[in-house]
Amino acid sequence: MGNRGTLLLLVVVLFSALVASVGAYEYEEEKSEQRTQGEKWFLLRQLHNVVKTDAGSMRMVKGGYRRDSFLHSPMHIGFISMEPNSLFIPQYLDSDLVLFVHHGEARIGHIYRDELAERSLKQGDVYTIPAGSAFYLENRNENQRLRIICSIDITSESMGWHAFQSFFIGGGTHPTSVLAGFDHTTLSTALNVSTEELKTFLTRQTSGPIVHLSDSHHTNMWSEFLAQEPHQKLAHLKRIMNFEEETYSKQEQSTWSLRKILFTLLNREDVVKRMGHRAPSACSLYNRNTDFKNDYGWTKKLDESDYSPLKQSGHGVYIVNLSPGSMMAPHVNPTAIEYGVVLKGTGRIQIVYPNGTLAMNARVREGDVFWVPRYFPFCQIASTNGPFEFFGFTTSARRNHPQFLVGRNSLMQSLRGPEFAAAFGIGEKRLKRIANAQHEQVILPASSWDSSHDKASEPERKKKTNFERIVGSLGSDMIMGFD
Repeated sequence: MGNRGTLLLLVVVLFSALVASVGAYEYEEEKSEQRTQGEKWFLLRQLHNVVKTDAGSMRMVKGGYRRDSFLHSPMHIGFISMEPNSLFIPQYLDSDLVLFVHHGEARIGHIYRDELAERSLKQGDVYTIPAGSAFYLENRNENQRLRIICSIDITSESMGWHAFQSFFIGGGTHPTSVLAGFDHTTLSTALNVSTEELKTFLTRQTSGPIVHLSDSHHTNMWSEFLAQEPHQKLAHLKRIMNFEEETYSKQEQSTWSLRKILFTLLNREDVVKRMGHRAPSACSLYNRNTDFKNDYGWTKKLDESDYSPLKQSGHGVYIVNLSPGSMMAPHVNPTAIEYGVVLKGTGRIQIVYPNGTLAMNARVREGDVFWVPRYFPFCQIASTNGPFEFFGFTTSARRNHPQFLVGRNSLMQSLRGPEFAAAFGIGEKRLKRIANAQHEQVILPASSWDSSHDKASEPERKKKTNFERIVGSLGSDMIMGFD
């Protein structure tokens, strides 16, 4: 009889363990599915080629409405890479650009109030190009690549053909210049050149939007253009774009549309009104003083009060550096959507849904792009094996006032009182003890528990967690029954 009872008890224990294992597997599967869905929404890992030539490329991760969610991401993030001694040929866009020089040096020229503004940009510089402003970008360095990260607005004026649209002023058979769309008789009259010369002019370029300046095929065309004095470059662009006002005879008035259309696109009244009389200089993000710094990291930001051209684009810029294991305290952006690009190291991004459930807990590495909707709580955590640095944009150029949920300067401190204690169902003394346990603010250190916890491998932690969950579900009496 005793053997029969022991056998029955063993069967019950094994059955309970099996049920617990299935439950644990389903729980982990549900968490994994939730994590995958969150990464699909908030990590922008699908890069699309916009431009690709031997001399460089422009790639982009897309924002926009996501069909499988209620979320809207109103910005694209672009990555421009240019080989030494190369040129991104003259163009204009239907979107505002905010450029950040991640690596290398650049020379940019663009039309500003009917004048050519040229600026030298170095690593860490921020510069803005308004929608509709003709510009070109040059990497003059002989042995260093240029890498630029840029924000691209999804504007209401965008035509919707693609994520955004380039209108190439220069060009030939690849890319095609916007001038090529006009009737050749009209265009030859507008430029005051023969149709034979016009044909050569519009078919010579074949190497794409980014070209090598050292290539003998292009030396006579783009190198000669860049070697000119600023006033000569402006005259050349004006000659093509017909910026200057002219008095037409009755015979010439039939060709006014070319000048009118291009002037309207590139010298729009709304753009001119918002621009000053002198083109702005670049602003170095790296050379700025930190906005916050402690033993665990630092932050820097640029808004319209620091750099007025950002008011045109409506974007802010920031950079954060976290020491190994440290954390940007859980916080909320009440005024803007935030985008981030990992520049160095690895870490984790955690985002929380409004209903208090985890939306994403993803490991990110150099080159990854993430975004956080307005009002969603989130935090960034550095891995313990090195510093974690990320740069990004916000969708508001006004001063951002993030609301920190935890830490010495947090809402936990500001709201401390009987009402807040009642909301958690605890007493004021206990709430005070919890709220005061963290002595740091904004950037927090890793706890000793986290450090030891991180030393275990992910499979070992899962195995331990599952085992503890199974054993715990059996109850102490049943475990003791084996003794």
